[in-house]
Amino acid sequence: MRTLAIGLISGTSMDGVDAALCAFEGSRFASLMATHATPYPDALRQRLLRLQRDEPAIPLREYAELDNAVADVFTDAAKALLHAAGAAPNQVRAIGSHGQTVFHDPRGVGSSLQLGNPNRIAARSGLTTVADFRRKDIALGGEGAPLVPAFHQAVFADAGESRCVVNIGGIANVTCLPRHDDVRGFDTGPGNGLMDEWIHQHRGEAYDRDGDYAASGTLLQPLLDALLSDPYFALPPPKSTGRGQFNLDWVRQRFVGLDALRPEDVQRTLCELTARSIGDAVRGHAPEARRLLVCGGGARNRMLMGRLAALTGLPVETTGAHGLDADWVEAAAFAWLAVQTLDGLPGNLPTVTGATARTILGGIYRA
Repeated sequence: MRTLAIGLISGTSMDGVDAALCAFEGSRFASLMATHATPYPDALRQRLLRLQRDEPAIPLREYAELDNAVADVFTDAAKALLHAAGAAPNQVRAIGSHGQTVFHDPRGVGSSLQLGNPNRIAARSGLTTVADFRRKDIALGGEGAPLVPAFHQAVFADAGESRCVVNIGGIANVTCLPRHDDVRGFDTGPGNGLMDEWIHQHRGEAYDRDGDYAASGTLLQPLLDALLSDPYFALPPPKSTGRGQFNLDWVRQRFVGLDALRPEDVQRTLCELTARSIGDAVRGHAPEARRLLVCGGGARNRMLMGRLAALTGLPVETTGAHGLDADWVEAAAFAWLAVQTLDGLPGNLPTVTGATARTILGGIYRA
């Protein structure tokens, strides 16, 4: 039976909400029907970025206010998507809402927090909402991230070729899809986040369009070496991280005198950091891979895509060449995860997250 579901996500770039209307045949993803991007108001985005860094710690009242404010943007995104698609709410089975991650510490505290009150989304949209996908996996000893590799397997695996899917948002993660082995995946480290922060600080731009700013600079090897010496890069998987760890404060701590360098040279080096950490992950954990499929905002960075090809020696393509637009893979993944949950099917992969078992993810909030 053909059904529709909506996926909503604001990732580690924290720039707004991506909404995807997806069609399913039973539990199988069939197609991407419509998309819509809703930016965060700038004041809300800045509050979220500060919260993620505990700059400063906030009272519970403000946390609750932000939880509802994010939920309202998510709801508006879902409504705008339906309007753009010409679809009615009664045609949609459910929303899968990732929410906005503001805290992720599966090994220390043993939790991950996403803003975006799902009760409010369900009430305001009139749609059953599935949310809180990460904490069940963490409760079973896993990282709670990345969760998209199960969807990558469902959509992009090829019995005739070992390949990797690389999602480059604020943080980057890789999914290894071998022909004859278990799926593996983990967060490789910074994606676009550091580059976005740096170009915003120096040029007032939200991101480095096509990687042109990075391409205008010169690689600073001492800076790159200092950043790559962070212990995270040498940790074996399963592992996950976030912008609470990889941000400009982290760069300044690892390299004194950062702000005396030419800004374009720093941008070039931050681009290389993303490319190197991804390339090292692919070579080290998926030597059998014959192709890289890239999704997320990084797929539009020509400088970064070129460096990935050079460092891995593999064909580097966007997921759009394989049936799903690179900008909408993550949103589609959370529509898929919602359907998995409603159908009583597991959504995690223990070989990726380290959980002790496969499990149904998230809570169901009825409209």
